[in-house]
Amino acid sequence: MMIVIMRAEATMREKSAIIARAEDCGYKVHLSEGKERTIIGIIGDDRVINREQIERMPGVERVVPILKPFKLASREFKAEDTVFPLGDHTIGGSEIVVMAGPCSVESRAQIIETAIACKEAGAHVLRGGAFKPRTSPYAFQGMGEEGLKYLAEAREITGMPIVTEVMEPALVPLVCEYADILQIGARNMQNYALLHAVGESQYPVLLKRGMSSLIEEWLMCAEYILSHGNTRVMLCERGIRTFETYTRNTFDINAIAVAKQLSHLPVVADPSHATGKWEYVASAAKAAVAAGADGMIIEVHPRPEEAMSDGGQSLKPEKFARLVREMKSIAQAVGRDINP
Repeated sequence: MMIVIMRAEATMREKSAIIARAEDCGYKVHLSEGKERTIIGIIGDDRVINREQIERMPGVERVVPILKPFKLASREFKAEDTVFPLGDHTIGGSEIVVMAGPCSVESRAQIIETAIACKEAGAHVLRGGAFKPRTSPYAFQGMGEEGLKYLAEAREITGMPIVTEVMEPALVPLVCEYADILQIGARNMQNYALLHAVGESQYPVLLKRGMSSLIEEWLMCAEYILSHGNTRVMLCERGIRTFETYTRNTFDINAIAVAKQLSHLPVVADPSHATGKWEYVASAAKAAVAAGADGMIIEVHPRPEEAMSDGGQSLKPEKFARLVREMKSIAQAVGRDINP
């Protein structure tokens, strides 16, 4: 892949000529218009198109090859942070977006009660699983479409957009009928058919890092989604599997800083799955804010002892409210904010 950096004064006709030339040669083209420059990404076999000829075309400042394997996700392709709206809030800018809710939708009353409590505590987005990939086939697998309907009702009451997991390509249209953000779980990070499907949906995607995945592999999976022109992708660090067993996973705080340097995509932290124990969620969440995370996704349940999944890592609403206040203080200290 190469990127064509256009001059600041380049006209739309000159940009269109570059795009037409690339498409005539069989390339995919991705247009990124920044505040000062327009960048045209040309994806394909660089032996077909002549780089020097492109550099001589009107309006072109220079042509630069992208060496990293993740092309569209890289800072080389897009130097500015990707920013896009989530309901009444914005992800990727100065604001830190808080997503909260139960691991699983268990009943209409449970999800509505939790959604109202999360909203009052300062959450911006409601999370909840309707389809649950579980380690054991005998564990609760979620309520399916009925759970999606309850989530949609909770959205109507609170005004919060919904993020929920989709597990297979065939379910993408159904989940899109109800959800605002499609979550790709850690076990599905490299489910390439699913990545293609959510990319084609053009819905915002929360892409969780695989349990033992390299950062580069994580970004390459984001590339699958971006390759369909779906630019609303969020990376989610949720801890990785190591030799340590005292916590559920090892929270890779380094990955937040590394991903922010390598990629323009927003990075969300999941301290609930990272630690697996509610006692450590607040500490991990506050560290993630300081490390530069653009969002948090935190499990909250009014009665964790009765939860059908992940009760041990879920915060009660009052503890979640306290955490939001503490995160806000840290956010302000590093030049960010958590808006109500």
